[in-house]
Amino acid sequence: MRPERRHSVVVIGNFDGVHTGHQKLLARAREQAVQWADDQGPLPVVVVTFWPHPLRVVAPDKAPRLLTDLSDRIDLLRRYGADQVRVVQFTREIAGWSPERFVETILTPLNPVAVEVGENFTFGKGAAGTGETMRELARGRFEVDVMHLWEVDDVRTCSTLVRQAIARGDVEQAARHLGRSFRVRGVVVMGDQRGRDLGFPTANLVIPDDMAIPADGVYAGWLRRLDERDALLLPSAISVGTNPTFDGLERRVESYVLDRTDLELYGVEIGVEFVAHLRGQVRFSSVDELIAQMEVDVADTRSALGVA
Repeated sequence: MRPERRHSVVVIGNFDGVHTGHQKLLARAREQAVQWADDQGPLPVVVVTFWPHPLRVVAPDKAPRLLTDLSDRIDLLRRYGADQVRVVQFTREIAGWSPERFVETILTPLNPVAVEVGENFTFGKGAAGTGETMRELARGRFEVDVMHLWEVDDVRTCSTLVRQAIARGDVEQAARHLGRSFRVRGVVVMGDQRGRDLGFPTANLVIPDDMAIPADGVYAGWLRRLDERDALLLPSAISVGTNPTFDGLERRVESYVLDRTDLELYGVEIGVEFVAHLRGQVRFSSVDELIAQMEVDVADTRSALGVA
């Protein structure tokens, strides 16, 4: 005889960035999981998310730059409370489903006792389904809890707001709504090696066009190797842009780890966290002028990060 499926508490959404609003939704799901505990303990919290972003499928020209790649999204969802993460491969076929088919195909197999959604969540063809629609479809089978949008400093948190803050270089506001510093990740590539010649060797990342990246300029932040489980956060002065002093064309994230010229990071995956915006990008008239400014940037980085 097949054992009865265990119930679950389901949280569903895009969750790009896994910002503070998403974190509150997950916290509420954890509370529900305890409330509905069975003889095995709290119910599992199952997060349903979509990849690629639905707009990438239905309106590619309107698709936003993403705050996190899928790997980071899954890691963050687990950090903030998910026991399981189910990734739905979003397609044009799914985009055309009715709200009824969406519920029966995506949610019913998870055997939920409760489903948590944000008030701006929509589903089904033409985004016709809302939280209230889901409540009607779930009547008598499972509860649907619709959470109001979270606010930070009296401003509603959403992925769009975080993207806008990052695009203008306001990484401090982005961090307040993310609940952590904004991070980019990638494999270190060989650059022009001018930084090494100038005494400021950098780890260079080329960020995919579909990922969010701060406005051109210089930032204080942290670099961490992602291939070592207990790798330290290293204080870094971070440049974003094309390096106009040398007529650069490719937009990069270049991180100089303070006081370190011995790091060998080529081919290593790293994460770069942005803590504070220091200045905009400038074209310098000479290498000496650039070096003088880099020394100022390093001092400002120390101050912003509170390191000696």
